Amino acid sequence: MSAARSPDDAWLAAEGDRLLEFARASRHPEGGFGWLDGTGRLDERQPRPLWITARMTHVFALALLLGEDWAAELVDHGVSALLGPCRDEEYGGWYAGLAPDGAPTTEKAAYEHAFVILAASSATAAGRPGAAALLDEALAVLDRHFWDDEHGMLVEAWDRSFELLDPYRGANANMHGVEALLAAADVTGSAELLQRALRITTRIVHDVAPAFGWRVAEHFDGGWTPLPDYNRDEPGHPFRPFGATVGHWLEWARLAVALHVALPDPPSWLLDDARSLFDASVGTWGIDGADGFVYTVDWGGRPVVRQRMHWVVAEAIAAAASLADVIGESSYEAWFTRLWAYADAFLLDRQHGSWHHELAPDNQPAHSIWDGKPDVYHAFQATLLPRLPTAGSLVASLR
Repeated sequence: MSAARSPDDAWLAAEGDRLLEFARASRHPEGGFGWLDGTGRLDERQPRPLWITARMTHVFALALLLGEDWAAELVDHGVSALLGPCRDEEYGGWYAGLAPDGAPTTEKAAYEHAFVILAASSATAAGRPGAAALLDEALAVLDRHFWDDEHGMLVEAWDRSFELLDPYRGANANMHGVEALLAAADVTGSAELLQRALRITTRIVHDVAPAFGWRVAEHFDGGWTPLPDYNRDEPGHPFRPFGATVGHWLEWARLAVALHVALPDPPSWLLDDARSLFDASVGTWGIDGADGFVYTVDWGGRPVVRQRMHWVVAEAIAAAASLADVIGESSYEAWFTRLWAYADAFLLDRQHGSWHHELAPDNQPAHSIWDGKPDVYHAFQATLLPRLPTAGSLVASLR
């Protein structure tokens, strides 16, 4: 691809096919999908996180909706695992993961449950057996245990028996909750699910983010008061880092645009806030003197963790494509072109497949936070969203 022009649909489709071919190796012989190393081999010494099984089920369902018939067996493999070993038959809900010996990690977390809903929605849209029942159950668990109607948000995590609730509240789980609710609403036609997605987005994006200069607050206490010093001593945490995570501003921007399109009468601020989030994020480009997005910044906008994550660029591409489609300004198309040129130069691994998941501050492959290449979800969606009309979810776009 020439850095001077945007990738066309044929190029994007070819890159998506390359990612799908890499991801096929994640099929785990004991159910679900597992962790791929840097060369694309299944590492059976690693646990099977629920988020990987759910994300890969979702990705292969999207592939099937694109007409890739070979993906049907992989979607069914994922649905079977989500109805089988990943599911807690005694207490309900889904385990956070399975150890290499099959023993479950018994925490029940909103983040992972959101991906179960996303996977079930996509598999239902693809017409796979058992998917509709899986979606019904997952939505019931979300409603019973995770939806906090008083605050209009998702709580974070429970113990196995849903008796002990973690006092921590997180924006990340709620962000993926919005994505899942949008997909489920598209499949079920539920207006209530759309309103829940709007309530979550209103709090995090419209009410809280402006107070932090559009640096989205990530961590909260049980009453949804921000905790800006959370994990200051562990700034490079892969899921709960200290400070503000630039990539999440971009994901929220994309989801705000999707919600605007999905709602019959959307509030005007959704697109305004999406613009602000995107502008704040691209304003950090090269903030430490090298191309790319740093992983996190502090509340003054200074870099904290300077590693570059592949998913951040993928989400920037998706946000730029969505904004360009709905708002139509040339600046978003320019960023789309620039971001793909960066990905092509530094992230796409033409030797071993997929994308390098982490780069050092000098844009060379690194492994300090992420080991291997367990995830094609972000990158695959970055190849797909620009080829489709913007809708509440990819399921709706493909339909």
